[in-house]
Amino acid sequence: MYIDRLLSSYDYSLPAELIAQNPVIPRDSSRLLVVKPEGKINHHIFAELSDLLSSGDLLVINDTRVIPARLYGKKSTGADVEVLLVEQKSHNCWLSLVKPGKRFTMGSKIHLGNSDQPLLTATVVDKDEATGGRLLQFDVPQVGSFWSLLEQIGHIPFPPYVTDSQAQPQQYQTIYAENKGAIAAPTAGLHFTEELFSRLKEQQVNLAKVTLHVGIGTFRPVEIENITEHQMHQEWIEIDEDTISAIKNTKKAGGKVIAVGTTVVRTLEGAYKAQQKLAPFQGKTDLFIYPGYEFKVVDGLITNFHLPKSSLLMLVSSLIGRERLMSIYQEAIAQKYRFYSFGDAMFIMP
Repeated sequence: MYIDRLLSSYDYSLPAELIAQNPVIPRDSSRLLVVKPEGKINHHIFAELSDLLSSGDLLVINDTRVIPARLYGKKSTGADVEVLLVEQKSHNCWLSLVKPGKRFTMGSKIHLGNSDQPLLTATVVDKDEATGGRLLQFDVPQVGSFWSLLEQIGHIPFPPYVTDSQAQPQQYQTIYAENKGAIAAPTAGLHFTEELFSRLKEQQVNLAKVTLHVGIGTFRPVEIENITEHQMHQEWIEIDEDTISAIKNTKKAGGKVIAVGTTVVRTLEGAYKAQQKLAPFQGKTDLFIYPGYEFKVVDGLITNFHLPKSSLLMLVSSLIGRERLMSIYQEAIAQKYRFYSFGDAMFIMP
């Protein structure tokens, strides 16, 4: 078990050409590596998911919506600035990552939008030691709202490893994205289409929603060799009474609760941890799941392939074992699966 708690145990080499730069069309034509309970691996396409689930199973999806969180502007001096909104702290006040960050002291102003006539001005009001970010207070003109102006001047932030993409912003949203607040997509959900949902409904596979606004922690690598000392960045989660009832009814009837993505795992297990029971919850979670964790809610998982040494890799390892997962990753590389946000998927069956 000790080796499972070493950061170096979660490293692997990935050929650069396997980092997906663009999504496939249609979404459900991506590949799906299926891990059977007995250890066997099968290769499918995502559209065949309906053949792998049983009547009475429950898919839980994350309905968060990615916001146009990347902004470009200038300092009062005329120097170029890039801002990534991370989390709203109070009214029109956001924790943000700013480039170049070191030059932004208290009171510094950033003008965003049209350089001749900025649509928004932000003032640095504090520094956040945990992220190295800045708290920016936005001065919003009376003629508009912060969100309407953000839609005009903001850009959907693709992950840092997507460097050569022709993808459109809507291709980095799930088709059920609804609640604004994420700075990254819950990528396991990107594979679903309306046609696939229709087939799942016909098969009496049920659907429930939670919300986790994906934050900066998604891109933050674990940096401590003893992973048990890693502190997760908090993320906002919501789970309502309808979803709690659906989970309870599914388990009572002998069905399986399948999380669509690691964000759903963190939401369901984080809400359980906060209350020591299945109940509606709104608040933050910093739950860090790694091997040795005992799952209270989730039976199976649909997920993409994750970065080396990432907390997400550790979460998936906790479900099927680190050695087994690393072996599956080598198989996926050999079979030339596409990795990361725009890549292919894996279904760990209950």
